[in-house]
This record gives sequence, C-alpha cells and structure tokens, in this order.
Amino acid sequence: MRKQQGFTLIELVVVIIILGILAVVAAPKFINLQSDARVSALQGLKGAIQGANSLVYSKAALAGVEKSPSDSTNVKDNQGNVIDVVYGYLPATLNGLKNGADIDLGAGTGPTDNVANDWIINVTAGTSNAAGTAKIWQKGAPADADADGNTCSLTYTEATSASQPKVEVVTTGC
Repeated sequence: MRKQQGFTLIELVVVIIILGILAVVAAPKFINLQSDARVSALQGLKGAIQGANSLVYSKAALAGVEKSPSDSTNVKDNQGNVIDVVYGYLPATLNGLKNGADIDLGAGTGPTDNVANDWIINVTAGTSNAAGTAKIWQKGAPADADADGNTCSLTYTEATSASQPKVEVVTTGC
C-alpha cells in the first residue's frame, strides 16, 4: 500500500470555496474605510473650527470687540498672531479660518483642484444682507457628481449680528 502525499482535488476545491466565501463576507468591511476616514476628517475639522471659535470669541469678549461687524477687527492669540473676527467669531475667509483654527487651507473651487494644502476652500464673500460662507473639501475627495458642491464637504457660515456661526458637514458622496 502506497502512502498518500498532498491533497486531493476535492480538498483543494473546498478550501478555495471557503476562501471565496470569507472574501465576499469580509470585503465590504474593508472597502468603505476610505469613505469613513473622510467623514471622520470632516467631523474633526468641524470640531477644530468650533473649538477655535470658542477661544476666539472669549478673546474678543475680553477685548470688547465681540459685537463688531467688521472683519478688520482682530484679536491676538497667545503667540501674538493676529486673528480677524466678525461679531467675535472667525470670518468665512481663507486667512480667517487658516490663522484662527490653524488649518492647512488653500484656495480652490473643488476637491480635485491641484493645491499643495490638505484642505481646499472656496469663499463666498458676505454682503449687507447675507453672511459670508466658506465651503471646504478635503484634498482628493471624490468630485461632486452634480456639481452643486454639496457632497463630502464642510460649509462654514460666519456670524451675523443675530446669529452665531454655523458649521455644517455633508457626508454624502464621501
């Protein structure tokens, strides 16, 4: 009687089928990691802006400029850097958010723009009737399919005399 060496064809087929089933079950958990990371980064950015606004408003209140509507009003941080404020909060401008929240921002029109920064900002200046807004995307995020700019982004609306600033995160399309 000969000693059997190796595996039979049936044993190999069964192992391949089991590996295939495991791959189908496990793959969806790992495929969506990039999207989850983008959503988490946007939520972190939102927290950074809100935290910076709290600190800046405190500085503005201590300086007595928390009711000033002009973005030429400013406060200084602990290192002596000048931070512009509108009604005591960060303005919806590139430099206002970049300096006030210490974010690596670059000007652009969408997430696929070729900029050297981690985040891309598109600013809409305020008017006498409307507050300024800033739309921020993470560099390399998926392009907006319908070009409305509202997917996988953060929108910052600066404060007005009647309202605090708003920070809204849209996570669809991430």
